[in-house]
Amino acid sequence: MAQNRPVDKQESTSPLSALQSNAAAVRAVASAVEGTLGPRGLNCMLVDGAGDVTITNDGSTILTHIDAHHPAARILIRAARSQDDEVGDGTTTAAILAAALIAEGAEHVARGVPVSMLVEGIREGICTARSFIAAQSHPCADLESAALRQCVLISARGETEIAQAVLEAGQIYGSARLLDPDFQLRDSVTVVEGAQTRAFAGVLIDKDRMNRQMPTKLAGVRCLVLADALEPEAIETQALATDRGFGAYMESLERFKRQVNLIAESGVGLIAAQKGLHDVAEERLTAAGCIVLRRLGVKDIAQVAEHTGARVLKRDFDALTALPDALGYAESVEVSQRHGIVCIEGGKGSAAATVIVGAATREVAEEVKRIAEDACGALQSALRAGAVAGGGAVEVGAARAVRVLRGTQSGMASYGLDCVETALKRPLAQIVANAGYNPLEKVEMVGAAQESSGLATLAVDCSTGQVVDMLEAGVLDSAGVKLRALQTAGEVAEAILKISAIVRRRNTSAPEHSGGDEV
Repeated sequence: MAQNRPVDKQESTSPLSALQSNAAAVRAVASAVEGTLGPRGLNCMLVDGAGDVTITNDGSTILTHIDAHHPAARILIRAARSQDDEVGDGTTTAAILAAALIAEGAEHVARGVPVSMLVEGIREGICTARSFIAAQSHPCADLESAALRQCVLISARGETEIAQAVLEAGQIYGSARLLDPDFQLRDSVTVVEGAQTRAFAGVLIDKDRMNRQMPTKLAGVRCLVLADALEPEAIETQALATDRGFGAYMESLERFKRQVNLIAESGVGLIAAQKGLHDVAEERLTAAGCIVLRRLGVKDIAQVAEHTGARVLKRDFDALTALPDALGYAESVEVSQRHGIVCIEGGKGSAAATVIVGAATREVAEEVKRIAEDACGALQSALRAGAVAGGGAVEVGAARAVRVLRGTQSGMASYGLDCVETALKRPLAQIVANAGYNPLEKVEMVGAAQESSGLATLAVDCSTGQVVDMLEAGVLDSAGVKLRALQTAGEVAEAILKISAIVRRRNTSAPEHSGGDEV
């Protein structure tokens, strides 16, 4: 007798239960990062399967490392990563906004509001809020702007040395390079344990020189860059066993010695090679006072060549003809024996900057690097889109603008506007809650103060609990980060609210079953 079985049942659910499940998953992810928001936010401890611990309050890091299995949670995590890739900050805000939009939307759907009308209202509300924030933006015309500096300092969590180093690196590159959409200043950040936090005009190579007999500092340096090894032509082992093969090897070795002598006599001070160096080359170049860096990565080779203006050569180059035009130049090359790094400064090629962030331990190193990268993202974003009042002030102002629009609307799409208004108050509510205040009281206090004054720059001083002007207090955020966070949250909310069922997909790699029910 045939038994009933779930023939590829695939775990379908009703639309409302699917939405509630998704909303709960998103809320769980957001709760992992919301406690880190604001000046009084706390840290999150991440523990992996091996017991390694990471302590951070960086939202992007937390979301990246969460072991999430629910598909809706993964949607939010991927969106947050996109936020970080685009503007370098604002992942926590995006997650909190998205969770609030979805939670409010789920409640309205449970009361009978059609999802399509709800999504329509959310789109309109997000558009209104983004327009309001863009209008509140104060342009950061140049790298000397006080507003820009405050944005970087706030994003650096008050770490003055890191903020200053990031600003100096930005000045080295200049506004035109920072505004290039394909350029990311965060790639210039390097953490060195025990070093002093600073920025310099050059590139840093995380390698020591080839041997300790080579100099540690050179000035006015001619630079040779090789995307290969500096070795004689390779001869197969079997061929070396024959007189002809051995003779060919000796001829190759003699040619190689002449080539190395030409390099040494040309006044080359720095050689950066992607692969190894033959013993003959090491001995001759050491005697000539060269600094040799070997087995460098492709990225390091490209950076050295670009900064020094060198043309990258292969192993079989003719030193007599190719060398003069291929050499680059740097004002100084300095080796730090203590830290095992090499700083190449003042190249004649394109401008380059390196932000060295000092740290005492590996755990601290990871956290300060994240802080510096956030500050870099804030610098570029603020330069592009300007600065707005931070501390949740501008979001509350945007919520007021959405409420005004709500008063002119009729129909069920207006419930979507309600979702946006409520979500926009969440950042301020979380900031004051993390500071130990009653979020309901403080959000209403700020809303009333903004309403009476007409200023969308008022929020709560987390030290005193009083309403203050964030612009006067120097609490500024990048407008680009805020705008992107709203866009990300709206897209995530729309995607999840429109899901009507959760279905387990069949494994397409497994063979299909044929025939009737099992007996």
